[in-house]
Amino acid sequence: MIYWKCKPFRDLTVFELYAILRLRSEIFVVEQNCVFLDMDNKDQHCYHLCGWDGDVPAAYVRLVPPGISYTEPSIGRVVTNAGYRKSGTGRVLMQKAIEHCGLLFGKTRIKIGAQLYLKKFYESLGFVQCSDIYLEDDIEHIEMIFEPVE
Repeated sequence: MIYWKCKPFRDLTVFELYAILRLRSEIFVVEQNCVFLDMDNKDQHCYHLCGWDGDVPAAYVRLVPPGISYTEPSIGRVVTNAGYRKSGTGRVLMQKAIEHCGLLFGKTRIKIGAQLYLKKFYESLGFVQCSDIYLEDDIEHIEMIFEPVE
């Protein structure tokens, strides 16, 4: 069973931080064969939402306050552990991320930089494309906006 924790950076234990950074590296660097520096000095300003199965991170996002990545709050570093894909965990992760953004930053629009191949997934959650395609670390991305329902 997955249990969800959302913490500011300063409250992460070293074990939680290590597991999260390892998961991000496994997926974003190794699996996607993308050489880039994952740690970008934004983590310290963010909240970290992770679904844990015991001490294994099943899925993770960072919740970025307004003014760090965009004018709006943002959801970034969205990752689902390979062993939990096709189980609905990624959808639950994003639903919880949207909910936590509302709790932390108020009911305001959320902007994300999404990998293009996940466009339909994000659209199914209510995000709408708001930019042309651009390359980030040699992967096609688009910006998308989520407008909360009043």
